[in-house]
Amino acid sequence: MALYSCKLGASDGKILIRDYEAADSGVLRKNLEDQGFFVFEVKKKPFQFLFDKGLKRRKIDNRALLTFNQEMLVLIKAGMPVMQVLDAILERHDSGALYDVLVQVREDVKAGAALSVAMEKHGRAFPYLYVASIRAGERTGDLPQTIRRYIEYLKRVGTLRKKIVAAIFYPAILVVFALIAITLLLVYVVPTFSQVYTDSGSQLPALTQFLISFTTLLRRFFVLGIIVGIGLVAAFRSWKNTEAGRYAFDRFKLTVPVAGDVFTKYSVAGFTRTLATVLGSGIPIIESLRMSIGTLNNVFMEKRLFEAVRFIEEGGRLSVALERINLMPPLALRMLGVGETTGALEDMLIDISNYLEDELEERMHLLTTAIEPAIMLVMGVVIGVIIIAMYLPIFKIAGTVGG
Repeated sequence: MALYSCKLGASDGKILIRDYEAADSGVLRKNLEDQGFFVFEVKKKPFQFLFDKGLKRRKIDNRALLTFNQEMLVLIKAGMPVMQVLDAILERHDSGALYDVLVQVREDVKAGAALSVAMEKHGRAFPYLYVASIRAGERTGDLPQTIRRYIEYLKRVGTLRKKIVAAIFYPAILVVFALIAITLLLVYVVPTFSQVYTDSGSQLPALTQFLISFTTLLRRFFVLGIIVGIGLVAAFRSWKNTEAGRYAFDRFKLTVPVAGDVFTKYSVAGFTRTLATVLGSGIPIIESLRMSIGTLNNVFMEKRLFEAVRFIEEGGRLSVALERINLMPPLALRMLGVGETTGALEDMLIDISNYLEDELEERMHLLTTAIEPAIMLVMGVVIGVIIIAMYLPIFKIAGTVGG
């Protein structure tokens, strides 16, 4: 996600300058126009790392947002007005990012602004999707139901994210320790043996000589290698942050064997669950699709989904549109078609999301089950080759003495 500074014209004639976080400037511009703003300018903020400290301080994580919504739901269901709800929640919080934002939200609500309008000013604290859902709940007069849906959405998304992190955590630890162990062998252990062999003046086997030459180069250019590596990573990140780079990289991710399927299922599962949540809030299908596009977090998929939205605007069906862009597996498309026919689109989207999440969890389990022994095998082979290369001269000397 990048931070954009937007110059907007409001319906009452006011000129507003606000910051929004979005994956793509085109998606952000379209969403702002759908809200009724006249967009003068959408400009990506330069040197965003300079703003990171302040922005992170103002950002509310999903857990805090979940707790806030649970408290708000209980209080609203009890019949309390929004002002009293905010007061009650503020009494429970003494400080922190949520407290600072809610103080400003309360002041705006006290001045007569709607809750969604007050929250919209704090794009880093409240996601655009959340603000849109609150706005829809205000329009339909069923704010508690909207909040309940969003709470369920946060829980499901959080659960899926935890499962993904848990699945890749152990393999990542194995890789890190394997690299550390191999680096220590090459940088410290091998040079000790090589010095002994150099002092002895004996002729070394080819494998041993190759390993010693490699470690000599490694030690000589170790610092330079780290600097070059950091430079390459920085250059890659800079390229990836460009529009063309982000598009190319996101497209490449989907073509990687095995991993591409995981990326696709994760993005589509989040998209369908988001779309179900927004539709359930009473927002029309076209607007719901445009709001949900950003949750794909993949520019290549987002551009293809925009093609589907245009097809639906011309009168096409959602299932046909998604089939044309090949975004979902065949079974999910059939489920979607049934949901459209029976008028249960929202429920079917949730079922599709559950199905894709189950598939994703099973695939991640298989991958981690296969990756762990593969890492151990590769690590064992590499360390074994190093040890054999270092002891070959000793075996050779022992054979000579024995002969």
